[in-house]
Amino acid sequence: MLFLAVFCGFLAEYQLEHKIEKDRELQYISSLYEDLNENDKMFRQVLIFQKNRIDMMDSMISMLNDPGSIRGKEGLLYYFARMSPRLQTLTVNNRTFEQLKNSGNFRLIRKIETSNLIMAYYEKIPMIRLVEELFFGEFDHYKSLASRIFDPAVFTSMEMKDGNIARTDQNPPLQSYDPGLIKQLSLFAVYMNGSGRGIIQQVIELKHKGEIMMDYLQKEYHLE
Repeated sequence: MLFLAVFCGFLAEYQLEHKIEKDRELQYISSLYEDLNENDKMFRQVLIFQKNRIDMMDSMISMLNDPGSIRGKEGLLYYFARMSPRLQTLTVNNRTFEQLKNSGNFRLIRKIETSNLIMAYYEKIPMIRLVEELFFGEFDHYKSLASRIFDPAVFTSMEMKDGNIARTDQNPPLQSYDPGLIKQLSLFAVYMNGSGRGIIQQVIELKHKGEIMMDYLQKEYHLE
């Protein structure tokens, strides 16, 4: 009888611990889903902004590749030169993922498919960081050349109080119309454009992975 009582107590304790861990797993899954949903909304805005930025850079490159056509269009070129390189590092909500890693609670995620989807999603981020670093390295060269072509006072005059950039309705002269210098600027703009397109593609792929995982989590864990 004593053995039976001890054994039953052990089973009850085991079942309680199992339920607690299952409840914690579901809490992590729900929190992870919220992170993914927040990221998805943010990625949509990022893609719209970055695609508009790429379009502006395409237009700027076309102007720079034909230096003789710039006169009379300087105001537009100043705007493109200021706006098109404006890339911000991608913000990703990885709060729940970091909690799982740092607390050692990844073991609570019992299904291997769930773990694989989580890892595949967050392992994509370092690749985006590498392309961002490449872009900013190219941007340094771009800025060095731009400082010899554009008048900084014009750039300053384009800044608004809310932090936005307004296009000037004038055509202020460039500091230099040297075709060789302008072509060099175009070269680094082409490099940046390629890196920017690479970032967009990586974000699209990350967004797609997130959509697949959200759909999976909803069905697998019966999330509302």
